[in-house]
Amino acid sequence: MSSKLTVCGVCNYRNINKPSVVWCLECDEGLCGECKEHHAASRGTREHIFVQISEYQKLPSNILEITQTCPKHNEKYQIFCKKHDCPCCRRCVVETHDDCRELNAIGDVIRNVKSSSAFLEMEHMLAELSENLQRIRKGRQNNIKSLKENKTTIEREIQQTRVLINNHLDKLQESLMKELYAAEEKENQKMSRLLSSIQEKEREIIEFQTNLNKIKQHASQTSRHFWL
Repeated sequence: MSSKLTVCGVCNYRNINKPSVVWCLECDEGLCGECKEHHAASRGTREHIFVQISEYQKLPSNILEITQTCPKHNEKYQIFCKKHDCPCCRRCVVETHDDCRELNAIGDVIRNVKSSSAFLEMEHMLAELSENLQRIRKGRQNNIKSLKENKTTIEREIQQTRVLINNHLDKLQESLMKELYAAEEKENQKMSRLLSSIQEKEREIIEFQTNLNKIKQHASQTSRHFWL
């Protein structure tokens, strides 16, 4: 399809490779600048509508793939059969649509389609669908934003709670350490008093032992002197 769009159809038929500048909607082919001038001046084609190739290429690919030529008879579609909902060339009408009553010129169908109720209803449905999708998209974007904000708030609250817990633990540790130091000091004092008492008793015992040894020694000497 891209080569068909970019190459002049008339020149290509004559084995001349020239780029197309416009697209003829009636002939369904591209034309170079020279062929466009001849096309616009010729009696049979002067009423044809041209579109710049750059603009025509912007159309959706499924639209570009629509052919205006009957693949069976290789003739241009001219009639639209409403009964069978299909375009027809001149020979199609004769061969298969002879009994069909609702046959309209394709040009008339195209002109009327933009103002038809079905076309307007489709436009309304697409606009409504687009609006709903935008609302859904904005809602999801707001959800993402709200989720991020909630995450930030929760993180901040967790950090604040951790600070409070750490402060409480620090105070609790300080209080427990004070109690521990006080208990240690109290026990040290009790032990010191007990040690002092024991040392005093030890001194007394040593003194008793010394006195006892003196008594024992003097008693032995006194007894020996007495017996002598």
